[in-house]
Amino acid sequence: MGMTVGAAAAAAGVSAKAIRLWESKGLLPPSERTESGYRVFTEDDLDVLRFIRQAKTLGLTLPEIKDIIDLQRDGATPCGRVTELLDTHITEIDRTLADLRALRRSLASARRAAREGQRRGQDAVVCRIIENHTDRDDSARTEG
Repeated sequence: MGMTVGAAAAAAGVSAKAIRLWESKGLLPPSERTESGYRVFTEDDLDVLRFIRQAKTLGLTLPEIKDIIDLQRDGATPCGRVTELLDTHITEIDRTLADLRALRRSLASARRAAREGQRRGQDAVVCRIIENHTDRDDSARTEG
């Protein structure tokens, strides 16, 4: 006999809500249901649930995880695709880190300029920290 969504959630270490979402997105294979319409989860389903949970800890999105699962279901070995996805995520993280470093430099520069302006007794319309800030460190960043 299979498990209910609650029992499967507990066994896989995820929430029942997550399971329902993943099922609606097609990450779980079609399954048997009770006469009252409740899904019956098997050990194979638990393996897929655990896989999804682990993939999410690596930062993979649900569409990416579905792509990987679909490749496996179609008989392919998806590890090459996983490597591509991880490389893409690493590149995105590197870009975000560079943007954050540039933002930190910009904030430190604004703070320094504000202190210098305050020592010189400059008046501010609203706040000298923002008014004295120059865009020189933000040239690569776009408005967001």
